[in-house]
Amino acid sequence: MVTINELYDLDHTLAKEYLQRFTYPWEALKGIHDFILELGPTLKDYQEIQPQVWVHPDAVLAPTAYLGAPCIIGPRTEVRHGAFIRGNALVGADCVVGNSVELKNVILFDHVQTPHYNYVGDSILGYYSHMGAGSITSNVKSDKTLVVVKDKEETIETGLKKMGAMLGDHVEVGCNSVLNPGTVIGVDTNIYPLSRVRGIIPAHSIYKDAENIVSKA
Repeated sequence: MVTINELYDLDHTLAKEYLQRFTYPWEALKGIHDFILELGPTLKDYQEIQPQVWVHPDAVLAPTAYLGAPCIIGPRTEVRHGAFIRGNALVGADCVVGNSVELKNVILFDHVQTPHYNYVGDSILGYYSHMGAGSITSNVKSDKTLVVVKDKEETIETGLKKMGAMLGDHVEVGCNSVLNPGTVIGVDTNIYPLSRVRGIIPAHSIYKDAENIVSKA
């Protein structure tokens, strides 16, 4: 339930061939920078509006948005006022990067929405996933130890000091929720507002709290 093939439809990202190199999505985090630098110059329909920043002509950029290199912004994506893209960001088609949103070392599949006051760092957000207003990914543990992905039955060492959240396709995260380091959320799962989420959350479920996760089936 935590592999790339289980979480994502790779036909909805420019990172398809890159992600196919790995088993787990967090394994791709270290190479996002170099991958974007390789991919950017090959994108025929994109414009390099500043060094190492490639933007599709159909994207809409607010004049107050900051686009740090390297990054790629896909067609019909809207980057709104006050957005802060720190770099190492691949943003797909038809996405929303909203006001006061900060992105850093991320892959956003097509149709991802981070519309209001979100921090998304060292994370991968699947097709049609949505971060409610004020929801964030926490990407560093308070004790600064390496992040571990775990649930009641499984523990996986990532070897990473920085890892936010892996959101499968069609995940809905409620407003003002915190996704703790190493969170993995399965496809078509809803997270209640004001949630504190940790570990592996099953696909096709509703997360009310850590002791109350119900199946949609």
